[in-house]
Amino acid sequence: MSTQQQSSGLSKKGLGAGTVGLIGAIVIGISCIAPAYTMTAALGGTTSVVGLQVPAIILVGFIPMLLVAFGYRELNNVMSDSGTSFTWATRAFGPYIGWMAGWGLIAATILVLSNLAGIAVDFLFLLISQITGAPDIAGIATNPFVNVVTCLAFMFAATWVSYRDMQTTQKIQYVLVGFQVVVLVLFAIAALVHVANGTAYDATPIELSWFNPFAVESFSSFAAGLSLSIFIFWGWDVTLTMNEETKGAKTPGRAATITVGVIVVLYLLLAVALTSFAGVGTGEFGLGNEEIQDNVFFHLAGPILGPLAVLVSIAVLSSSAASLQSTFVSPARTLLAMGHYGALPERFAQVHPRFFTPGFATIVASVAASAFYAVMRFVSENVLWDTITALGMMICFYYGITAFSAVWYFRTQWFRSVRNVFFQLLFPLVGGVVLAVLFVTTIIDSMAPEYGSGSNIGGVGLVFILGVTVIGLGFVIMIVQRVVRPAFFRGETITVGKSDGREDAAVELAE
Repeated sequence: MSTQQQSSGLSKKGLGAGTVGLIGAIVIGISCIAPAYTMTAALGGTTSVVGLQVPAIILVGFIPMLLVAFGYRELNNVMSDSGTSFTWATRAFGPYIGWMAGWGLIAATILVLSNLAGIAVDFLFLLISQITGAPDIAGIATNPFVNVVTCLAFMFAATWVSYRDMQTTQKIQYVLVGFQVVVLVLFAIAALVHVANGTAYDATPIELSWFNPFAVESFSSFAAGLSLSIFIFWGWDVTLTMNEETKGAKTPGRAATITVGVIVVLYLLLAVALTSFAGVGTGEFGLGNEEIQDNVFFHLAGPILGPLAVLVSIAVLSSSAASLQSTFVSPARTLLAMGHYGALPERFAQVHPRFFTPGFATIVASVAASAFYAVMRFVSENVLWDTITALGMMICFYYGITAFSAVWYFRTQWFRSVRNVFFQLLFPLVGGVVLAVLFVTTIIDSMAPEYGSGSNIGGVGLVFILGVTVIGLGFVIMIVQRVVRPAFFRGETITVGKSDGREDAAVELAE
């Protein structure tokens, strides 16, 4: 154990070391992002804001994600800890900011877990209606009782897989992610073939201007589109939370970078192909048609793939189901680390003696997500949707803190090499600043009563109220933990520190 490691207090949690390889980590990263589900939900909405500049917005959204990923990679190379944002922010800025960074990650994943389960329910009944040729079956998903019961069944299945060892997770993800990616590529190619053959719905010639972000009409539209773009990339950091379970210290960082790269190529292919096929108008299949924007792939699958359209529904269902299972990895391991270091009750630090997974933390994450979805589904679909919209705030919140943590932690060695200037200073700094600007912009814009679903309380947008409430709840829980578990907040379990300049190889956690 190094001197730095001794002074920081970081240590292993008992997870199954060496169980995840590079390919496995990349597959789980892609699964967590859920490209099929994410793009079918985001493409139409993004088009309505920025028109033909969707590819440009995807590229611009990719840049801060890549820059932040570099910061994550640098931190992981010297502190491979399953707590990731929580642990790194604590080391850089202290226990209070570290605790809130961990809360941001947990809250974001709990919110998206409930949404993924809900999407899986919708597509299950859509798929059944397609196969049976009975459109009325799709409407069954609107029954709150049936919806919630089916959702809980999906959640139970995902929890069971996540509770078991990582080998089980990887095997399932290879099948689900592989099928999903093959169908999406087939979907995009078929759309381009229609364009080339003159059989597209509203053939629109592909132009370089689609990739020009400066062609977006206003900064407000640009920021709104960018927020959506950042949402579609979210989830790649799951590869880092497995850093105590991967084969090789550098595997998580490499997996994160490759995952983001693969996803941006896939997104650009889909955006260009479907925009060229359907155009951005408001006609029946135009991407500007509000009636199809909540599920673009489902509506375009028939015109593009004909009798094979059902494959798209299966792909989106498998995407949401796969992501539901893999997304459990992040909150469970963050909760594990917070319990391990005394920021939460010790029970969260329990690792299953047979499966070497954070069993208790996984169950807590599942129960929280299930309860949240069940309550919100019966209260109002608008409330549930606005809560998911508020997810963007949480993403910018904890990603931004982590990016700034990288900058500050490496402050003593910024100028020791050209590489350090870029990877430990400029890249994470720029990425963090972009996310901070988006966070503030979203906070301000979401105060408007018409933001999101248009729901408001006292003239204040519900998205703003929900976002601030989630962050505020984390602050309250932190204060309670400060009273009952003061050791962590006194810096006795993790100490504030900075890089000692000896990071040529990853610092190994203490046994």
